[in-house]
Amino acid sequence: MLAAGVAMLMVAHAGPATATATAVPAQSGGNVQKAMEELARIPGVVGVVGGAYADGKSLGLGSAGSRLLDGEGGRIPANARFRIWSQTKQMVATVVLKLVEKGELGVDDKLGDLLPEVVEKDLVTRADEITVRQMIRHTSGIPDWYAEKPNPDGSEGAPSFDVFDFTTPYRPLDLVRWSRDRPRTGEPGEKWTYSNTNYTLLGMIIERVTGHDLATELRTRLFEPLAMTRSYLMVKPPDGVKGPHGHGYYPDTDGRPRDVDRYNAGLAGAGAGGVVSTAHDVSAFNRAFSQGKLLPPELQRILTDRPAAAAHLRGHNSNSSCSDDFSITGGLAPGSVAMTFYSADGRRQLALSFTLSVKPNVVQLDLGKAVESIFCPSS
Repeated sequence: MLAAGVAMLMVAHAGPATATATAVPAQSGGNVQKAMEELARIPGVVGVVGGAYADGKSLGLGSAGSRLLDGEGGRIPANARFRIWSQTKQMVATVVLKLVEKGELGVDDKLGDLLPEVVEKDLVTRADEITVRQMIRHTSGIPDWYAEKPNPDGSEGAPSFDVFDFTTPYRPLDLVRWSRDRPRTGEPGEKWTYSNTNYTLLGMIIERVTGHDLATELRTRLFEPLAMTRSYLMVKPPDGVKGPHGHGYYPDTDGRPRDVDRYNAGLAGAGAGGVVSTAHDVSAFNRAFSQGKLLPPELQRILTDRPAAAAHLRGHNSNSSCSDDFSITGGLAPGSVAMTFYSADGRRQLALSFTLSVKPNVVQLDLGKAVESIFCPSS
């Protein structure tokens, strides 16, 4: 899901930043913990974990706040797993483009040809015109299954489903069906509008082309080659976060925060973002992607050359002289926000996960100070 309401905005595939990376001081490890302690004081944050990396080497891990609400459960382990939400989309798109590189798929192949059932069951209008490229870039015009209405800026709106339904075994095709009666957001290729349905369909295309499930394709094409040994895709209930980790909360109709740690894995997947990872692993992916080690340049540009309407969602903190050379990738869903800052040259990453007691789109996460305190405290 897209973090449209936080102060530091992000997209699932942020474009490259422009400034030159600065040297990283040796004392940054301690600064990571201090930064986490500052971030845990933000209203609505239950706990936060993060890790900073330079040239593949850890500059330190940090954890602050608590695993559970009201200070209960002790501190989250600094190396804990967490849901990365829509950062999953960049991974899914990378797998799709790897299939394109191998000649098993084309970026201009039509949705209706790749998934005939969406035509036969009348689940996606204009499916015979919509291309793989358009779905990757959110320009297909396919409405979002996750939110009934997009925000005025084209980003994702509030959930349209029961957040507290932890057990229904939703299939990807079920989610696509939800979007059918919602109005299209434009002509195929006309404009950018964020839609999780695009990536739900791309996940189905990966499975159709390869004959393997999406979890296997992510593992064999990305996680294993990049030594992302603690990452995996949640598939269906009761899949969740393995090992000790932070629990997130979401207000019910009475405004009381309820534990949503059992968030339905069937509502995540390729679309809303079902990958569980760690600061180390998600940084390893962003480092390899930024340095062009995963895709040839012409295919990578399909992801990094963002449509003009999406450019405003790539945020930098204007009050920080240090964070301006970082791009941001991230996502949110009921209970948490996850984001990764990364330098244009791929040398530096800061991966963070916040568990919350409020709706994600109301928490104010202005992170420029944290980035600056870790990477260039002397600025």
